[in-house]
Amino acid sequence: MRLVSLVKVDSKGRITIPQTVREALDIDTGMVLVLIADIEKREILISPVSKAENIYQIEVELYDKPGALAKLTSKLAELGVDIVTSKCASIARGETGECTVIVDLGKSHVSPDEVRTALENLDVVTVVKIRPFEQAV
Repeated sequence: MRLVSLVKVDSKGRITIPQTVREALDIDTGMVLVLIADIEKREILISPVSKAENIYQIEVELYDKPGALAKLTSKLAELGVDIVTSKCASIARGETGECTVIVDLGKSHVSPDEVRTALENLDVVTVVKIRPFEQAV
């Protein structure tokens, strides 16, 4: 189900998330939200997360072949990693692709280094970079 609302930006750049949306997504006062702005698409994605310190950005280069993305996401699921958002694209069709994945490690029992090692061991992955997500809070 989708909820659609129009909101205004105030003089300090703030928006109010409508009550129906807050209730549907269990957003409470003081909760941390990830905000991702896609400049090219002119859109903003806002997603609730457990804690700001559990949010990481993973950049992966992988072979552009059938099943590569499935192996990547299956491994993250196996590790209990919660994917907040992801964006993948072919760099050289049939050769190289890249994915940027924003993850919440708060519900998993693995460290960022364990995630990196597990992804590096996949036969479809060539490069893995993981770093804490930029925080404005």
